[in-house]
Amino acid sequence: MSDHTYKKIELTGSSKASMQEAIENAIAKASQSIHGMRWFEVIETRGHIDEGKIAHWQVTIKVGFTLDA
Repeated sequence: MSDHTYKKIELTGSSKASMQEAIENAIAKASQSIHGMRWFEVIETRGHIDEGKIAHWQVTIKVGFTLDA
């Protein structure tokens, strides 16, 4: 395994359906402009309540990606 240098960025994804979909939405959008993403960690989860029901999820993640050599 060769040595790598990583950079971390923070993203917040949202979804009306679930926490997982909020994470997937954030990663999918970031992958359009960032390559070499390797891992993520969940930093914060929150949601919006409307009329006593969960209306929206927001999940903040940190994503690590490799820097070009």
